[in-house]
Amino acid sequence: MISNAKKELIIAASFFALAVMLGAFGAHGLKPHLSVKALATYQTGIQYQFLHAIALFIVSFIGHQFKMRIQLPFWFFCVGILLFSFNCYLYAVSSIKTFAMIVPLGGVCFIIGWLILIVKIFKKETL
Repeated sequence: MISNAKKELIIAASFFALAVMLGAFGAHGLKPHLSVKALATYQTGIQYQFLHAIALFIVSFIGHQFKMRIQLPFWFFCVGILLFSFNCYLYAVSSIKTFAMIVPLGGVCFIIGWLILIVKIFKKETL
């Protein structure tokens, strides 16, 4: 049976790998086909995916190193990546406004994840 720590690290590494692949695809495959604005939107998605993949590693490490339950912020970051970054990608390549309207929900998930993490760290008696 695979441990929670291992699952979390695999998920984080998968988001990293996907960010590299999608970033390369954007830079080499999409650049000639997208407007400057659409390419900037795509790059914003890549940037936030990278930053929150790092956050997934950190949250997983903190949780297991300090025996903290970190599943809630971890999953908020995952959902944030899916809603924010992936909808940036979809909007950039399709210009369908519905995708752009979903992006802020991902941002809210990121914020909630960070706030939950702050509360969990604050409540932890010793680190």
